Amino acid sequence: MLPEPADIGDDSSTAEPTAREPVDTPMSAARRRFLIESSALTTGIAAAPYLSTGQATEREAPVRAAPPAAPQPVAFEVNGVTRELTVDPRVTLLDALRDHLGLTGTKKGCDRGQCGACTVLVNGRRVNACLTLAVSLDGERVTTVEGLARGETLHPVQQAFLEHDGFQCGYCTPGQVCSAVALIDEARAGAISAATSDVRVPATLPLSDDEVRERMSGNLCRCGAYVNIVAAVQAAAKARG
Repeated sequence: MLPEPADIGDDSSTAEPTAREPVDTPMSAARRRFLIESSALTTGIAAAPYLSTGQATEREAPVRAAPPAAPQPVAFEVNGVTRELTVDPRVTLLDALRDHLGLTGTKKGCDRGQCGACTVLVNGRRVNACLTLAVSLDGERVTTVEGLARGETLHPVQQAFLEHDGFQCGYCTPGQVCSAVALIDEARAGAISAATSDVRVPATLPLSDDEVRERMSGNLCRCGAYVNIVAAVQAAAKARG
């Protein structure tokens, strides 16, 4: 008896293997997405010139820097001596003192008005020399750290800084000393500060340590000699009465 045709196809050992479906793994999906996105980006970059709505009819004129300003004369008093200079209007008081007048006691620290190392006195008021234009001081009176002593006699603030060891590396010390000189004069004149407990009452000497710290906050000491600086300012204030 011959087998039925259906029975012949039931033999699993002789059947042809079927093709397996590809497995879509997260890695292959990410790779496929990357290829699609990169192709779209490349196509967009290549087509950008052709998608422009218009073209410039004229080339823009190149930007040219303005010619430097002509040097200007300026005369101001520095440590009791009238000094006349002819400088670029952009020259700061700091550079004028150091580079043109040779007064290198005033230090260049941050050169942006943050550290106070360049503090000098202009008409008795402390200013950051790195933020002050030299030509703006025509006819004014400037005092640097070199102008505080009287011959061999140190200024009381300078003497107090020595006695109380108010410095370490000394780089910020000229600015600290000039600031302290102005601070004491301001307090003697009754100027208040953010640390004044009652702004209706003029400040008087001696100042509290908090007052000194607040009034000296514009002068930074990277060595951290703040405790001794406060002590030196207090001693100098007492010495000056």
